[in-house]
Amino acid sequence: MPSNRSTTTPGQGIPDGAVLTIWVVVNLVNLLQAVGFATRVSNWDVQRIVGIMIAVLTVPATLALVSFARRGAGWRFYSGPLTFDAFVVLLVVVEYGLAIEWRSPGRPEVLVPLVSLFFGSIFLMGAPMLRISRRLWAVTAVTATVLLSAMLYAMSKGVG
Repeated sequence: MPSNRSTTTPGQGIPDGAVLTIWVVVNLVNLLQAVGFATRVSNWDVQRIVGIMIAVLTVPATLALVSFARRGAGWRFYSGPLTFDAFVVLLVVVEYGLAIEWRSPGRPEVLVPLVSLFFGSIFLMGAPMLRISRRLWAVTAVTATVLLSAMLYAMSKGVG
């Protein structure tokens, strides 16, 4: 794995493949949801497609989670993919199982847990990258900034 400062060494219990998988997942989530926010202004159908693509990312995230668990990597590595999986499960239940409209009008009892799990998962998947590789973490920081910028853009147009 490319790194200018790596703390992963053989026998440490941190599988490099799983770390790289989570790095890809968190950055794809950031970029996909940025597209979702940016296109909400003109086309909500794109958001639905983006949502499905993000939900599919639970597969590699869960595989990485299993790898972390098998290797005893620790809670810092489990917490991100576990929180991401919880976010997607809750979103699927709310959107499809219960068919609750929670965005407009906003329903804090749904909005707060979903937004907390979403941004919490991004933080928890991205934060360990700082100790593993500053280059990987820097990319994640950039994609998170793109996500936040797109969210602020959507909010400025009244569709955040």
